[in-house]
Amino acid sequence: MTAPIFTVCAASPAVTTLLGTGPTRLYPHGEAPEGTAKPYVVWQVVSGSPINYLNCVPDTDRYGLQVDVYADTASSAEAVWMALRKAIAQQAYITGFGIDARDKDTHNYRKGFDVAWLVSL
Repeated sequence: MTAPIFTVCAASPAVTTLLGTGPTRLYPHGEAPEGTAKPYVVWQVVSGSPINYLNCVPDTDRYGLQVDVYADTASSAEAVWMALRKAIAQQAYITGFGIDARDKDTHNYRKGFDVAWLVSL
């Protein structure tokens, strides 16, 4: 099992207003189809570990995720970033803010954050 980022975000009307439905443009890293309409979001697991106990086996895993928004404008990237942040923060912990820049080659705006997500087994 992994962090339920897609399920949580796809259930948020604020997120789907910006990222659509059928499909919701929220993809595991490397799986956004070529030519995907912007804005879109990719996420990836960058760390993880079980929550260990001395007297029993782990019943919870911790996933560290990196979430990145790609958009045509800074304001669009910001709107998606904020909608995702609000949806995810109800289920997990926002632990840091990442890239906030414009790509020199594609001219896409990119804005991201990191998440710690505890998943019960």
